[in-house]
Amino acid sequence: MRKRIISPVKQETTFIDQDWLNLDELAEVEMTSEDEQHPVESALIPDRGAGWRATGPGEQTIRLIFTSPQRLQRICLSFMDIQAERTQQYVLRWSSDGGQSFQEIVRQQWNFSPEGANCETEDHYVNLTGVTVLELNIIPDINGGNALASLSQLRLA
Repeated sequence: MRKRIISPVKQETTFIDQDWLNLDELAEVEMTSEDEQHPVESALIPDRGAGWRATGPGEQTIRLIFTSPQRLQRICLSFMDIQAERTQQYVLRWSSDGGQSFQEIVRQQWNFSPEGANCETEDHYVNLTGVTVLELNIIPDINGGNALASLSQLRLA
């Protein structure tokens, strides 16, 4: 039997094959907390830094409020943690009525492990029209640990 050891496949965390929405011009952002060394715009605007991070442990929310209703066809998210072993959950929701009511797009869990699975990249193809609010809710550790929520990138098209 012939066999060989191969290198692990690294996930691509840069989304370059799309005309992404300019969130700096199209949206206002609200969040439950923000580490001043890792501001939210570094996750939302390309080439602005290493991503957003919360100031403390626990559930966190990032909400994009669009200045005019948007059509969304693609939502790309990237999370990274090279320090803590944990199970993270995120929920993406959207609203067409300014946040009065929401519809869930996806709810997903991911097991981070510093020894291997330290990057989660999700590419969701959607067909949403009239989006006035997009909300990302992150529970960094569903077991209640002290992990900090973070977001490397969020891109919308």
